[in-house]
This record gives sequence, C-alpha cells and structure tokens, in this order.
Amino acid sequence: MEKYFEVLCMCPLFRDIAHWELTKALRCLNARVFSFEKGEAVMNESEPAKYVGIVLTGSFQIVRTDFFGNRSMIANLIPGELFGESFACAGVEVVPVSVLASEAAEVMLIDCLKISHSCSNACQFHQQMIDNLLQIVAAKNLVLHQKIEVTSKRTTREKLMAYLMLQAKQFGSLEFEIPYDRQELADYLEVERSGLSAEIGKLRRQGVIEADRNRFKIYKPFDV
Repeated sequence: MEKYFEVLCMCPLFRDIAHWELTKALRCLNARVFSFEKGEAVMNESEPAKYVGIVLTGSFQIVRTDFFGNRSMIANLIPGELFGESFACAGVEVVPVSVLASEAAEVMLIDCLKISHSCSNACQFHQQMIDNLLQIVAAKNLVLHQKIEVTSKRTTREKLMAYLMLQAKQFGSLEFEIPYDRQELADYLEVERSGLSAEIGKLRRQGVIEADRNRFKIYKPFDV
C-alpha cells in the first residue's frame, strides 16, 4: 500500500490524518486495490451502493445512461479523487450511475460502513474521516449544482459558453484546457456531438473563442 501513499495523501478523505496513521487506517478500513482495463466498470448502474472508491492511477468517467441509451457525462476522475461516497452515505439501494475506466487504472475500494462507523478499537482518525466525508459530500453537491446551471441552458451554444465561462473563472484565465474530448464534452453538456462541433465552428468564425482539441481561449464576453 505504501506505493500509493503519495496519491492517498492528496485524497480529501484522509485530510489532516498523519502520514504515520495512514497504514493503520487502511488496515482498519480493510481497503483493497483493484485494477481495471480501459472501458471496464468499477461500478455499474443498478448495483448495490456499498463502496467508496479512490482513484490511484489512470482515470475514470462517471456516466449516466437513459432508457434510450443516451449517455450523459457526470464527471471525470483523476488520481486522488473520490467517488461513490454520496450514494453510499445516502443509503440508496442501487447506484444510479456507472464508473468506467478511461484507460488502464487502479482503484482503492472501501466499504462505506467502515468509514462512517467507528471500530471497536476507537481509532482517533475515524472521527476525522467522518468530518472529511461530510465536507466532500457538501462540495460534490456544489459541483452538481454547477452542472445543472450549465445543462439547464436552452441551446447548445448557451450550454457550451456557460461551461467555458465557468472554466475560465475556475482557472483565472481566458485560456485553459478542459478534461474532455469532443464526445465527452457533448456527453457532459447533454447535447449531440455534431451540434456541438457546429456551434464551436460558428463561435470560432465569429471571433468569440479559439478551440484546439481540448484547449480553449475566450476572446469576447458572452451573455449566458
């Protein structure tokens, strides 16, 4: 487990937990590491909501698929990030999304009950993890509201510019890179890829933005 300590120390679940306590914490939590190939699911829709996952290597995508098979991108996960905590803590019977490997990757899985319930040893780090977990869930709710703010826009153009303006604010710059390719961005915005590409082309010709793969630059303000 020690080879993952650098990544685990970046994970908000272990915030303010001393490095020397981490080995004991992982043993107490019965944490296990699993490997996945590109396209494999660490969590599938309709499976029991039981585990909290931490990305150790590679990357994952959280996606939702509707009745007709249309896919919506919820989030992109990189090493050190957590997933599944909201569903496990809420006690929902099944997971409403899938978590898929974007490339060969490794994940640490922890039974949520091991985090939220103190063990018989009364380990001091348990309370800190519970506090951390509450903060993580609250922060994820804010991110979800942000996505709703974007996808609630009426047109593809408005959704795209709302997303790009939020990214510019986050990076503190009008030039930035996003974590999605074109299809992934279309899935995130819940629009057709062809329509998205057409709007990007129009905005470039109008001098509003510049786009090169996943790098964007905003030249003009856009009222969204």
